[in-house]
Amino acid sequence: MLLNRNAYLIRERVAMLKLTDHYDILDPETGEELGFAREELTGLEQLLRLFAHKQMLPTKVVIRESEEADPVVVLSRGFTFLWSKVSVFDENGKEVGFFRSKVFSWGGGFTVHDPAGAQIADVKGDWKGWSFTMTDQRGNQLGQVNKQWAGALKELFTSADNYLITLDESVSSNPGLAALLLAAGLAIDIVFKEPEN
Repeated sequence: MLLNRNAYLIRERVAMLKLTDHYDILDPETGEELGFAREELTGLEQLLRLFAHKQMLPTKVVIRESEEADPVVVLSRGFTFLWSKVSVFDENGKEVGFFRSKVFSWGGGFTVHDPAGAQIADVKGDWKGWSFTMTDQRGNQLGQVNKQWAGALKELFTSADNYLITLDESVSSNPGLAALLLAAGLAIDIVFKEPEN
């Protein structure tokens, strides 16, 4: 099962003139495909991306184990100006929490909240914005997200990124928290870092 793992390699699919993002979710040791994440937008939302910065526009990212499978995790964000709020839902459509971006953050980052709004984790980036650490409220590390070098041509000519998400052993025994942290790793690129198309 996708959420019972401690490590994921997220590989963005390269495409020219794309209006939506697609990501493969792989086992970092074997390269086995575990699932994928895809933005699912309405025609109007795709049209708006031709005229406005995508970080200000609504997005919905669906994580599935296969093309035919039901969603495992869904990320959803509405229109945003200064602060982004990204809600995360489980396979039953129940909200498991949300992320709130930080306005002033060296290297990027956001807070992770439970459905009631209580902050349960923090995601902080390093000064380059390539490595992110997820910690609980006591400062215990829950996981890391590290950008992986994709090769000179890919890095120079596309905005496609690869990320390695590693979660602490304690996280994989809690499917709700695992869903939130996998979503947090994806949200770093899809929601908070992806440049304008």
